[in-house]
Amino acid sequence: MKLAMSNLAWSPDERIAAYGVLANAGFTGLEIVPGLFFHAAPDPFLPAAPVARAAVAEMTDAGLSLMSMQSLLFGVHGAGLFGGPAARAALEAGMGRAITLAGRFGVPNLVFGSPRQRRVPSDMAMDQALTEAAAVFQRLGEAALRVGTRITIEANPPAYDTNFLNTLEQTLDFVRRVDHPAIAAILDLGAMRMNGAFDTIPERLPGLMPYLNHVHVSEPDLAPAPEHATAITAVLRALRARGYDKAVSIEMKRPANGILEVEQAVARLAGAFAGMDKPHA
Repeated sequence: MKLAMSNLAWSPDERIAAYGVLANAGFTGLEIVPGLFFHAAPDPFLPAAPVARAAVAEMTDAGLSLMSMQSLLFGVHGAGLFGGPAARAALEAGMGRAITLAGRFGVPNLVFGSPRQRRVPSDMAMDQALTEAAAVFQRLGEAALRVGTRITIEANPPAYDTNFLNTLEQTLDFVRRVDHPAIAAILDLGAMRMNGAFDTIPERLPGLMPYLNHVHVSEPDLAPAPEHATAITAVLRALRARGYDKAVSIEMKRPANGILEVEQAVARLAGAFAGMDKPHA
């Protein structure tokens, strides 16, 4: 497993300090919000070469590499899976630019959350929504496959203002329906907590592993994560036992105390990771 963190947790002017925190804790991965990573670019999805080189160099100087990208539809107006042809076209175009960016910088994972852009209208049957969405993601999967990345579908609980793919089970069923090698699933620990399913993660892993491409260590409402190391250790042990070797990435909003709380969160995950080899309590 590779330890990582999303730059959602700090402002651009805190980035060098944050990279140092990650490096000192043995993290090797960075998950990016393009608007924060390429903050110096007028369009962060089309960063000019000098801006891109500078941003990447700051990261690599700290021994970090790009492992994932999120906030894929940032700045895209009128996008929606189920809002009619124009909304769907806007969504596909927005995802297309994210896929292109991932190909340009070798980002192996794209997280599709976007809860408000995937609300199913009250007059649309869920099976129709699933069929239409699957067709969209089959096309997006082809684009992702061409540039060597994968799109992971995130379960978003109803509290995040969506009614589509609220649970891990629904998301896995959808990934199977799409049936494309570049469309996969993400295990989001915060969503599992919100759905009352966190304690069931180890028993669900056998069915999840063939589709799993990314793990988010998160808490409800993107509070500082992980809140406690002990429960995360059990999840990490279960993942390792099943052969998971990809990124485990902290996802949290920028905390009130900035880098200090980032450092504390990083220490908790590093502690949970180290705790995998200690005897079970």
